[in-house]
Amino acid sequence: MHRRNFLKSLTSMTALWGSAAIAGAAVLDQRPFAKTDLIKTARKLASSTYVPRKMVPQEWQDLTYDQYKSIWFNTHKALWRDTDSPYQVDFFHPGLYFPQPVEINIVEDGIATRIGFDPAMFDKTDKVPDLPIDDSLGFSGFRLRTEIETPDIFQEFMVMQGASYFRAIAKGQSYGLSARGLALNTADPKGEEFPDFTKFWIERPAAGARGIVIHALMDAPSVTGIYSFVIHPGSPTIMDVSARIFARVKLDHIGIGPLTSMFLFDETNRSRFDDFRPAVHDSDGLLVQNGAGETLWRALANPKNLQVSSFVDDNPKGFGLMQRPKDFANFADLEASYHKRPGLWVEPGEGWGKGSVTLVEIPADREIYDNIVAYWRPRRPILAGGTHKFTYRLSWGGEPAAIKPVTRVINTRMGKRFTGGYIVTIDFADHDVIPKDISKITRHISANTGTVSDGILQKNPETGGVRLAFTFDPKSTQSMELRAQLMYEGHSISEVWLYRWTA
Repeated sequence: MHRRNFLKSLTSMTALWGSAAIAGAAVLDQRPFAKTDLIKTARKLASSTYVPRKMVPQEWQDLTYDQYKSIWFNTHKALWRDTDSPYQVDFFHPGLYFPQPVEINIVEDGIATRIGFDPAMFDKTDKVPDLPIDDSLGFSGFRLRTEIETPDIFQEFMVMQGASYFRAIAKGQSYGLSARGLALNTADPKGEEFPDFTKFWIERPAAGARGIVIHALMDAPSVTGIYSFVIHPGSPTIMDVSARIFARVKLDHIGIGPLTSMFLFDETNRSRFDDFRPAVHDSDGLLVQNGAGETLWRALANPKNLQVSSFVDDNPKGFGLMQRPKDFANFADLEASYHKRPGLWVEPGEGWGKGSVTLVEIPADREIYDNIVAYWRPRRPILAGGTHKFTYRLSWGGEPAAIKPVTRVINTRMGKRFTGGYIVTIDFADHDVIPKDISKITRHISANTGTVSDGILQKNPETGGVRLAFTFDPKSTQSMELRAQLMYEGHSISEVWLYRWTA
């Protein structure tokens, strides 16, 4: 179909359904909206054979990265622009990494309106070749904007695009790590499966509303589901997520609340990279508040071989990937602004039962690769034909309030000793729980193999806190699980520092 005929068909559909509700967009379909109907759709879909979505024309798939970035949405055509809506919605075109379009519906006054793709919504440079226009085209995702810092200035704070991935930021931050709806068979020898959000329903918020609601239909060879997001941008940006998934097959390795990030190097492995920057990462540690009330800090690593770590738990309080360095000098990167990347905290909305917080660290040699994954893995599988409901809260921005007052790990350094083995220094933040006489603090340092020293504890005049330093020798082993903790009068006064060293 030629572009002119395609646009004429969209125009006729708009005339048929009316365009008053969705100014500036072609209307393809309208019907009453109810979340219960979405759940029924997902349940019915799970009982049928999985059918992959259609691809856009090959010419769109063959766009180079520079060509793809040379096409951009015209924000003057944003959804709800020049209305009393507190939010505006921009759309992404398909192609390159996003060859399968998604369906986008706008919900207003109890009616769901499916909108069509229109090339006129986008601008481009002369780097972009002529591209065919036909009815296989559609949006690849969308982003949300609102007045975050300045009245009448709508700033971007959230993106949903690609598989079930989405990401957000808090006020004053830059995009970093991502979340997704569900992880399946991550780091499994049989291969990972990436479920897709194939359809979205964006509810128009009332004038003056603080939040916005989005629903998404998930579809994949192994599972279907409905996800609902109640989103409140700010400091932090909060998302309350409720989900119901339906298993097509037995799901014995699922990841709930999965997070994806990048860790290339810091002061623990700096010698492996010839780079002008002192560190390169979107996140530097996994934070866990377990069901027993402990606060764990697992410093991230970039191993030379795939590593999977499991932190067995019962009803965890939460977990997340954090970016603790917040000064420009920590990264010295004016373009990437790694010091402005958000942390992301996952807080269960109800008891998740028994399972494990799972951390996957994948070898990487460039910062363009997301090589860190963290998620909650339930102990019990979901049987074929079964369903599972869960809720959780995502907080994009800073860190959660501690369950009990302890000093945080703010940096980890590591290097070889000229006499053999390695030395580790762990800096703990200044905190009221640290006694003035630090000689009364007990140091607990251990490893599952090799040898570790007793360590020394010193005041750090730069941070105001304390530094714990110790040495370890792996001997002939290829990996060591290291653990350190500070105690005072029989109580923990620090996070439990954890690290997996690999040869």
